Amino acid sequence: MKKLLFVLVLALSLTSFAQEAINEGVIKSKQTMSSDNEQMQAQLAMVGDVLTTTYFKEGNSRSETFNLMSGTTTTIMDGDAKEMLMYMDNEMVGKMYTTASTEPSAEDMEGVTVTKGDETKTILGYECQEYNVSLEKGGATVMMDVYVTDQIKAMSQQVAQMGAKLEGFPLYMKMDVSQAGMSLTITNEVTSIKKETVSAEKFDMTPPEGYTKTDKLMGM
Repeated sequence: MKKLLFVLVLALSLTSFAQEAINEGVIKSKQTMSSDNEQMQAQLAMVGDVLTTTYFKEGNSRSETFNLMSGTTTTIMDGDAKEMLMYMDNEMVGKMYTTASTEPSAEDMEGVTVTKGDETKTILGYECQEYNVSLEKGGATVMMDVYVTDQIKAMSQQVAQMGAKLEGFPLYMKMDVSQAGMSLTITNEVTSIKKETVSAEKFDMTPPEGYTKTDKLMGM
């Protein structure tokens, strides 16, 4: 009986620790893509999983992503200034960077609907609230199922684009895109969250040397 009580207390203490709000650390996530179009599916299969490492501290975040199609992409977001720096090193376009506000404009929000879902899901020990997002732009229809937690004090580019309609950090997202009779499914899920010290230098908003400014990265 005492052993059972000890196990229960230990389990409860671990759950409490896992759900502790953190404002500094490292998040790793994995993105997979699939399509009902055979040609596109073949290309996506060559790319494989897209891995992202996100560093966050005091409202700032830095996400580093690499895949064969877009090369290395780094996105830094300043929570106080509400600004974003994105730069990419790609064999096709070279070294390019762009800057933008993290606050969406009225034009950005046109056709975007965000609805709080009925479900919650526990991911890596964090309780997440479901949100359903739909939008239509450029002839494409996008449906998103997003699970966010308010316990991770980090910025997310995807959530920032929704403005005040959606708050929190997404630990799971599924996006279904339909355009010109072709569908694409993108799933992004966080695989690990570590509370650790992060250097403030990672959030330097100065564009790196050797990069050329462009406005095209936002569209990508």
